[in-house]
Amino acid sequence: MTPEKLVKNFNRCADWEERYLYLIELGERLPQYPTSKQTDEYLVAGCQSKVWLDLTYLPESDKLNLAATSDAAIVKGLLALLSVAYNEMSPVEIVNFDMEAWFEQLQLKTHLTPTRAQGLEAVVKQAKADARSFVKCSTPV
Repeated sequence: MTPEKLVKNFNRCADWEERYLYLIELGERLPQYPTSKQTDEYLVAGCQSKVWLDLTYLPESDKLNLAATSDAAIVKGLLALLSVAYNEMSPVEIVNFDMEAWFEQLQLKTHLTPTRAQGLEAVVKQAKADARSFVKCSTPV
């Protein structure tokens, strides 16, 4: 699924209850996150729920693969959104991607509790920091 397709699907939902159900469904579809990586090394600071995040650099394609999970269903759905946005992007593309504008298209931030919004911001910040660490490996865009 592409970020554009996800925005269309999200906007087809009749109300925010449907959107939350869709988020939960997206979270359920996330690939299984390895329990071996559910450690402090991959834990994202600044989240009320437990969130584990791992970006893996694929040098043959100059892309990153995002793997993530959470112990909370809606948060896991938010991680699925990030996965749709970031997977198959280069490190430079992730660093430059305007996640805030994309969230605006989804009308997401206005419907999240302040705690969830702060947690989501912490995950985005961590993903961008991890992507920056791979920029030196990446081919310039």
